[in-house]
Amino acid sequence: MEIDYSKASYIFDGIKDEFFPASMVETIRSFVAIENIYRAAIREIVTKLENFNDEFKYTKDRNPIHQIKSRVKTPKSIIEKLIRKGFEVSVESARKNLNDIAGIRVICSYIDDIYTIADLLSRLDNIEIIKTCDYIKNPKPNGYRSLHLIVRVPVILTKVVEYVTAEIQIRTIAMDFWATLEHQLAYKIGRDHSNEISAELKACADVIAQTDYRMQKLFNEIQKK
Repeated sequence: MEIDYSKASYIFDGIKDEFFPASMVETIRSFVAIENIYRAAIREIVTKLENFNDEFKYTKDRNPIHQIKSRVKTPKSIIEKLIRKGFEVSVESARKNLNDIAGIRVICSYIDDIYTIADLLSRLDNIEIIKTCDYIKNPKPNGYRSLHLIVRVPVILTKVVEYVTAEIQIRTIAMDFWATLEHQLAYKIGRDHSNEISAELKACADVIAQTDYRMQKLFNEIQKK
């Protein structure tokens, strides 16, 4: 497959000036070539999510989805993760061992909306949920909350159907607010920050979670009227 690198130069950001053997360059070429497959998988999933949202707008006069974000990992990021986890650096290894090359983040207004969207996805014939991690009912030690789904979706190409895995993170606006700022702070101070900072981040997460539940309760009461 011929690749126009001038149109994909951003993919090599941070690695193009480093020395790589010919085999590694060829591996990077392969990663670039499969990027389209993962973008196609994202489009398949996002279209279904947008359809759900539109239907809610017309049937219930509200949108459960506030925002949808998506991304495909760059070859640099994929290679770094494979090395970090001790896997072979190849396209085949990446597709087998990494479930988050294609990532979608669904930001909802209320907690119940998260489970509604997950349930709707589970009912689709052409999306298979292969793993669920509920960090809302079971938050991570640092306070992180979100519902993670690993899904498999068919991508129809001209000569073959490719089955691609993707990670869908579903969270509320409040959960996303905390996760975004926590990520920024962790980047600035490093993951090995003090117990005091960790405790403060966890406390903030707990306060935000309590607010989420209170807002859900308020919404439920208003809906009854």
